[in-house]
Amino acid sequence: MTHRLVLFDFDGTLADSFPWFIGILNEVAETFRFRPVADDEVEELRGLDARAIIARLGVPLWKLPMIATHMRQAQRRDIGKIHPFDGVPEMLGTLKDAGLTLAVVTSNSEENMRRVLGDTARVFACTDCGASLFGKAARLRAVLRRTGIPAGSALFIGDEIRDADAARDAGVDFGAVAWGYTTAGALAATQPAHLFSTVADIAAALSTPKC
Repeated sequence: MTHRLVLFDFDGTLADSFPWFIGILNEVAETFRFRPVADDEVEELRGLDARAIIARLGVPLWKLPMIATHMRQAQRRDIGKIHPFDGVPEMLGTLKDAGLTLAVVTSNSEENMRRVLGDTARVFACTDCGASLFGKAARLRAVLRRTGIPAGSALFIGDEIRDADAARDAGVDFGAVAWGYTTAGALAATQPAHLFSTVADIAAALSTPKC
């Protein structure tokens, strides 16, 4: 399949924010009164989907919008601690030069995304930010409408099982990355169209002309 539109998640896919997230998580747990995470269970939680993590930590669903807003604001405060993964600007530039349309669909704010990526964010034809935890499928469909590119010619690249679910619900292919919030093994179980081991693999796989 030749993809004309490549949509990216932000946190854990383009931005190396997981260390910051883990560092602040128990502070957020205290604020919103859910169970803190022990150091020795982080890797186990990385193998679960978002709903299972929420259940494990005892987070009431009605608190999710407040927690998401709090996290975006906290990241805005700490934005200097978060940077793109090595090779991300070069990879995005290669895809843009290859004639692909690029977009971002994220639960984070557009301000945070642009502050982390800087001038690199100019490569995106569309940005759709602030999605709810389980609201990315609707945002993917919105970008498809805005670009006029059919779902069958689109690939959503992300680092979580909920990204795979959103891609499936929107009818687009899913590309999983092995360096984000969720383990590569858990993502492989979603049967992605691509499982990228390195940032450079994305450019190599998607910018090469298909015969």
